[in-house]
Amino acid sequence: MSDTLPDRLSVNPNSPYYDEAVLARGVGIRFKGIEKTNVEEYCVSEGWVRLSAGKTLDRAGNPMTVKLKGPVEPYFREEPGEA
Repeated sequence: MSDTLPDRLSVNPNSPYYDEAVLARGVGIRFKGIEKTNVEEYCVSEGWVRLSAGKTLDRAGNPMTVKLKGPVEPYFREEPGEA
């Protein structure tokens, strides 16, 4: 497996940007230098993250999200040899 993260990644299995193998390694996100734990999707090249807004759900049962713009820094939580 590669040590580079994709430019865009989503935790929603219905999204075309979902990648189970990458998510299994554990992905962390720093947004504007602050660690975020409620990220639903991110895009590094466009500079945005989509964060879940509490426990609120939309009519399809998916979490309601808020899109924020700024510098995005994804990283792997574990080193390749640790798992």
